[in-house]
Amino acid sequence: MPACPNGHQSADEEFCEVCGLAMTGAPPREPEPQPERPCPNCGAPVAERFCESCGHDSLAAPPPRAAVPQPPPSADDTGPATRTWTATVSADRAYYNSVMAVGGPDADGIEFPPFCPDRYFPLRAGQITVGRRSASRGINPDIDLTGPPEDPGVSHLHAVLLMGPDGGLSIVDLGSSNGTTVNSDQNPLRTNVPRALSNGDQVHLGAWTTITVRSDD
Repeated sequence: MPACPNGHQSADEEFCEVCGLAMTGAPPREPEPQPERPCPNCGAPVAERFCESCGHDSLAAPPPRAAVPQPPPSADDTGPATRTWTATVSADRAYYNSVMAVGGPDADGIEFPPFCPDRYFPLRAGQITVGRRSASRGINPDIDLTGPPEDPGVSHLHAVLLMGPDGGLSIVDLGSSNGTTVNSDQNPLRTNVPRALSNGDQVHLGAWTTITVRSDD
């Protein structure tokens, strides 16, 4: 079985099933070793801020204790407004063309899908993982881009959307092979560094996938 530049065994001859790196691509720079600790969510060993197995944010606040039952609010007590978000996943021809213009060792083998209807995901959880499902690694992202059609440039655990207590939304790249960009900025996001999002922002990943986030305010 062939091995990717990172040394992972993969049955896929184009992209590694473990890390998503192109089988003929150059290996990434080796990160500085960090002491590992168990993920508080799934128990897997983790050395960075975000767990590679489930995407859990180690800096997130622990779940609150069960609240003491309170009487129902009165008619005059409206309470704070709740902000809701929706993610729309699209096959983006303009983004695909920009990726092909830059080129790369595998660009010639990637074609824009002839048919790919938009997919809609309501964002309700505090952490919403984005990637491609992997049964061997036990990865089941909340926004699953496995397809069909499947964008081969998306890593199995590519990014995570974080919803703050104030209703704000941010995107974090989890060390994906091909990076994540936002709107027209061509510079990929720094790994494990949150980037705040606004209503209508477009997150680009893979070879042709764009995720447009919209809020109700």
